[in-house]
Amino acid sequence: MKTKFGILIGLAALSLLGVAAIVRPGRGNAQGTPAPVSPAVATVRAATERFQNIETAKAAGYALLHGCVSGPQEGAMGVHFANGSIVGDGALDASRPEALLYEVHDGRYELLGVEYVVIAEQWDAQHQAPPVLMGQLFNYVSSPNRYGLPNFYELHVWAWRSNPSGTFADWNPTVTCDDYAPVGATHEGTH
Repeated sequence: MKTKFGILIGLAALSLLGVAAIVRPGRGNAQGTPAPVSPAVATVRAATERFQNIETAKAAGYALLHGCVSGPQEGAMGVHFANGSIVGDGALDASRPEALLYEVHDGRYELLGVEYVVIAEQWDAQHQAPPVLMGQLFNYVSSPNRYGLPNFYELHVWAWRSNPSGTFADWNPTVTCDDYAPVGATHEGTH
């Protein structure tokens, strides 16, 4: 009797381990069920769905900030389209990201995520602490920097492309600048 009970306990434990291997929080499961979306990602997706089309982003005031951003870190940030009036307003609003991040393939722009940016001097004049949005603390970038901006705070949210380094990491190892060509050298398509 004791042996049968031990076998049943062992089988139950193996069953639970098997279920745990199939259903991994944040990654979906073996049946292809999508992973749950965090509130931050859901907010960004709702705010930027229409910007899947680069022409819609341009019409809304977003313009190419600089070329594709890659660096010595693994991966890249992609091509930034920023809205200068939002960057310069000194405020943060989850539904109004300062910059949209794209990756280019075959002349078509694919929306990857966003970057929230606030100039440090403007923020610090009104607040005692660095910015936090949707529970995430911003990174501080000092000047001089590759973007030609004064000191600023920033936060990336990879809402449309998964990032193995984390939803809020600056660099995404799945992003590349390999197919990017300067504006005018390629036809800007839509996605």
